[in-house]
Amino acid sequence: MPSKGNQLVPNGHFHKDWQRYVKTWFNQPARKVRRRQNRIAKAARVAPRPLSRLYPVVRCPTFKYNVKQRAGRGFTLEEVKAAGLNKRQARTLGIAVDHRRKNHSMESLQLNTQRLKEYQSKMILFPLNPKKPKKGDATPEEISKATQLAGKVMPAKPEKKRLRAMEVTDDLTNFKAFQAIRQARAYKRLHGYRVKKAADAEADELSKKK
Repeated sequence: MPSKGNQLVPNGHFHKDWQRYVKTWFNQPARKVRRRQNRIAKAARVAPRPLSRLYPVVRCPTFKYNVKQRAGRGFTLEEVKAAGLNKRQARTLGIAVDHRRKNHSMESLQLNTQRLKEYQSKMILFPLNPKKPKKGDATPEEISKATQLAGKVMPAKPEKKRLRAMEVTDDLTNFKAFQAIRQARAYKRLHGYRVKKAADAEADELSKKK
């Protein structure tokens, strides 16, 4: 950094006792091995249940990213109820539930409800008591075919919408996107004022007729 005025050229000694400010992590390879062993141990412990839970498909926040879909934190209580389950029962079936999330559109509600129903149709539910199976429990033949699922349960697949080739018409070439957006914003901004103005004009006409 250049000095201001007639001063000494900066010559700072900032290399003293640098060992105190350096952090090392030589245990990284061992931790990698330990994490893998823990995953294997957990898989053996919970078998034949899957390692992960079922998560909903949600849209990313903000206008920039809301076209993308990803796995969410958990299903809403409304989605769980629409699939014919309750919160406690869903958690015992390996379904993640988030009581804070809300459905802001019918599209997301229907999508995740269908996701839950598809999961239930594919699921092999072991009876708590093999001698007294309840309604909906798997049969001995289905239990014998059960295998443990490794990886994510029904992973969220991103939508890929391909643009089709189309003929360029005069309407497309003459369309002014910026002008259309500005006009739409103006209509929305002035909607209340115009409604009020029309109502006042109608009231004035009625008063004049009287």
